[in-house]
Amino acid sequence: MSLPGCVAVIGAGPAGLMAAETIAAAGVAVTVFERMSSPGRKLLMAGRGGLNLTHSEALPALLERYGPARERLQAAIAGLPPAALIAWCEGLGQPTFIGSSGRVFPHGLKASPLLRAWLARLGGLGVGLRTRLTWTGWDEAGALVFSGGIRERPRATVLALGGASWPRLGSDGGWTGRLPGIDVRPLRPANCGFLLAWSAPFLRFAGTPLKRIALSFAGRTVRGEAMVTRSGIEGGAVYALSAALRDAIAAGGPVVATLDLRPDLDAATLARRLGGTRGSASLSNYLRKAAGLSPVAIGLVQEALHAGAPPDLPALIKAVPLRLLAPASSERAISSAGGITLDELDARWMLRRRPGVFAAGEMLDWEAPTGGYLLQACFALGAAAGRGVLAWLAEQD
Repeated sequence: MSLPGCVAVIGAGPAGLMAAETIAAAGVAVTVFERMSSPGRKLLMAGRGGLNLTHSEALPALLERYGPARERLQAAIAGLPPAALIAWCEGLGQPTFIGSSGRVFPHGLKASPLLRAWLARLGGLGVGLRTRLTWTGWDEAGALVFSGGIRERPRATVLALGGASWPRLGSDGGWTGRLPGIDVRPLRPANCGFLLAWSAPFLRFAGTPLKRIALSFAGRTVRGEAMVTRSGIEGGAVYALSAALRDAIAAGGPVVATLDLRPDLDAATLARRLGGTRGSASLSNYLRKAAGLSPVAIGLVQEALHAGAPPDLPALIKAVPLRLLAPASSERAISSAGGITLDELDARWMLRRRPGVFAAGEMLDWEAPTGGYLLQACFALGAAAGRGVLAWLAEQD
């Protein structure tokens, strides 16, 4: 089967499907190729946590969340800003609401109704979908090659192959070796947990949440929650600092972050509460009654004391040292960093060294914190690549 006059989109995640919709809405035939048996696997996984589509903060503040990639992503996100993404979602019959933190969610808090409605719209636009086909590169004649020896020669191609997080859902980063001559930075976990060497007694707290804590590293403090795992720690407060932690570990090995177990109390107040004598009370009971610590928080204090931390309880409660050994694997990371460097793409999101080939989504070298910023950029980059395809096709015609 050939695709004369058609556009191929490789990858049926948010970026790929948005590119397909943008192109098909202009009357251009599109076929989406997906290596998994069904589209939108990672979108459905994101929906298990409530499907945080975007964030309601003003656009200048939102753009700052993209760090060094801000300037390059600005035009794409301005082309599909949060208000437009919300309108798109509601146009699919999925009303939205803004949570207390400013995050935007569909009322149903699930991805499956949105994905069903989206696929129905794409079908109505004539978008084709071919699953269980893995893209393996190009042949000598420039045709796309897929598993099973299938070859296609579209007029333009959009690559939306994802990063390397949650690889069992389809994005395993295997594409990085299929772009000869293109600058691709190694894919690394982002918004990820970290490995620690817990003692055997402390492992009983694996799976226990740490609520109302604050994590600090390199002069930055984030309040939130975390989760103790058998291999380390993960959760929102950890994810917010994960880029800085990951890069520091890569530069110099294990680092120490500090955990404030009572960020609502200052050290002086804690000192007064802990100023009495313990008497016959165990350390656990003393910390529970005087400092109001949970069992897992008490376990962290004891873990630090056993590791040789000074026995200044108020100071220790305010800054439990956590020696982070390495980022957790990409298999549980929410997203990934690295990918095609942004300088490899022109203003239309076309690869400078491969005319007619565009790229979008998480396979590009940018990262952002959780809170709606990841999906916002993926949707916006897909739409931008779709507009780029239309502009390029118009030039060719």
